[in-house]
This record gives sequence, structure tokens and C-alpha cells, in this order.
Amino acid sequence: MTAIRAAVLRTAGRPTLVEPLELAEPRAGEVRVRILASGVCHSDLHVRDGEWPRPTPIAMGHEGAGVVDAVGPGVRTLAVGQPVALSWLVPCGTCRSCRSGRPWACPDSPSFRHRMPDGATVLAAADGAPVLSYCGIGTMAEATVVPEAAAIPLPEGVDPAVAALIGCCVSTGVGAVRKTAQVPAGASVAVVGLGGVGLSCVMGAVLAGASRIVAIDRVAAKLDAASAVGATDGLAVTDDPAETIEALRDLTDGGPDYVFEAIGRTDTVELAIDCLPLGGTAVLVGMTPFEARASFAVYPLVDGSRRILGSNYGFAEPAVDFPLYAALHLAGRLPVERLIDRRITLDDLEGAFDRLRAGVGLRQVVVFA
Repeated sequence: MTAIRAAVLRTAGRPTLVEPLELAEPRAGEVRVRILASGVCHSDLHVRDGEWPRPTPIAMGHEGAGVVDAVGPGVRTLAVGQPVALSWLVPCGTCRSCRSGRPWACPDSPSFRHRMPDGATVLAAADGAPVLSYCGIGTMAEATVVPEAAAIPLPEGVDPAVAALIGCCVSTGVGAVRKTAQVPAGASVAVVGLGGVGLSCVMGAVLAGASRIVAIDRVAAKLDAASAVGATDGLAVTDDPAETIEALRDLTDGGPDYVFEAIGRTDTVELAIDCLPLGGTAVLVGMTPFEARASFAVYPLVDGSRRILGSNYGFAEPAVDFPLYAALHLAGRLPVERLIDRRITLDDLEGAFDRLRAGVGLRQVVVFA
């Protein structure tokens, strides 16, 4: 067993607690990763605030990167000292989606049970009681033990904070553009909501060669951040959706070919659908609370051959996509470092949740010495 500190949620809606835990040694097919960075994602906030019910106690975090520091028997793809980003979805490998090459759509991933594939837990509290690992990886901790398939090797030289974001928000946003929507060169794109995922959508649109990229948010600093990663235009949202839609149509010759909703709010989902021109596509990337419902007018959707796509994890195939995004970053074509506005310690996590809840700033990353 290895002694570590981790951010543990014991009761939804209550603050996380930084606790000492015992981490099991890696078994067959498992690796221990010393965590160097863990992003603070809105999904973590949904769990912390009780909007997404999860079993507790649970070690938080699902957007992490680090270095392999121990391997269990039978591990072949990883070695001690190797830098890795962690995938929060480990496919079961046997369901219909996995068999058809769609691992992001796996309904039976052990990640959803917050345990190892065989149902084991790797964390224990001081009294020996088991503690779950969020999405099976629990990255807001000094170290974690994960299945070999969850630890994706990255090239040397990638900042661990950047690698952590590749593990979730970058793959989600860039993948929504290049894999889910398959935006063609020359298309016009709008992105609603400019957190880490939304800015990653902007970067994905740049990679796709979009002709016009309109970034939409209420916060002027976020519009500036979008411009810095390649947005051609910034549009400040008003309290009147009709005004926002009219301004967007003026910027995109009648409406964007593709609009990416990256907040997870019903009003912005409806805005994304309502602004579509004939043949346009709304891609829903942001995750709402479980019970949230949005509405749209059916006739114009059908009559105008408009589309609504859902994009989970940017259709990620981590073993393929993580190294690709890391290589694009190292080549200067994916400026992920611009998404990071604060590097914090584990003890600063509740303050980071407060900022995220208020919509302040960009991506915050917990860094470990």
C-alpha cells in the first residue's frame, strides 16, 4: 500500500475534503501513475454539487496526467518513467459499440462504476473503508492505480498540465469538430460558451480550416481568449436571444454551418438550434444536469434539413487521439497552454469550484510537486 492525499467527496453538495488514503499496489494488467496535474472540469462540479448523482465516498478528478511509477504483471505497453495522460472511459471491449469501433459509446465501461474492471477498489480510508475513484481513475490525488488501457503514452516534452487537458476537454472539444461533426474546410462555425471545452472547439475549427469562427460568450476576457486561439470574431451574448441570433446571422451570411454548444444549459442549447440556417448542424457538447430538458420547433428543423448531433468525449479513441493532439501541440498547431489560467494546489480545490460555478476564468489545473 502507498500513502497518498486525495480530494474526497463524502456527501454531494458538501465541500470536498483532502484526506490521507491508502493506495493499493498494481495487480495484473494495472499500473500506478504518479499524478502531476489534474484539470478542474465542469463535470467534477456537477458531481460535487449533486447535479450528477454518484456513489460516495469517491476520490474526485477525471482529467489527469502523470508518470508511470509501477506496473503490474502482464503490462506490455507501458514502462516505469513513461509520461501518460489518463482516459476517463475504458471500454468494455465486448459490447455492440466496442465491436463496431465506437468505444466512446460503450454502455458497460467499468469507468461508470468508478471501480476497476473486476469491481475492485484501489483506495481505502484510514479506517480501511473502501473509497471509489471517479471514472475509475480519481485524478485529484497524488497517485492512482488504473487499468493499463486507461494510461495513454505521450511523447516527451508535453507539459503535464497540457497533457491533463488532452485527457478530457481538448479531446472533447477538438474531437467534436473533427470527428463528430467532421467540419469541412471553408465551413462557418460558431461556438457558444468559452470554457476549456468551448475553446477546444475553437481550436478544432482552426485545425479543420473553417472560414469563419465566431466565439460567443458573456465574458469579454473569454472572447479575447478565443481570439488568441484562432476565432475570427467574438460575439457578446445579450439578454435577448433574438438579438444574439440576428448578430450571429449577420456575421455568418445567414447563420453558421455548424454551431457547437459547449456550456450545457438549456437556453444555450435552444439558441444553438434556433440560429441554424438551412442545412445547418447544431452539435451539443456541453453536459447539462441530468433532468434538464430543452425544446425546439420541429417543423423548421425537418423542413430545413437541419441536424442536431450529440458528442460525448469528442468520439475519442484515446490510444489514437491523445498522441495526435500532443503532437499537434508540440508542433505549435494546438495551443492548449492558452486554456490554462490558474495552476493551484489540491487544497485550493473548493475555491476553484467557486470560480467555475461563477463562470470566472478559463481552465484551472491542480498541480502536484
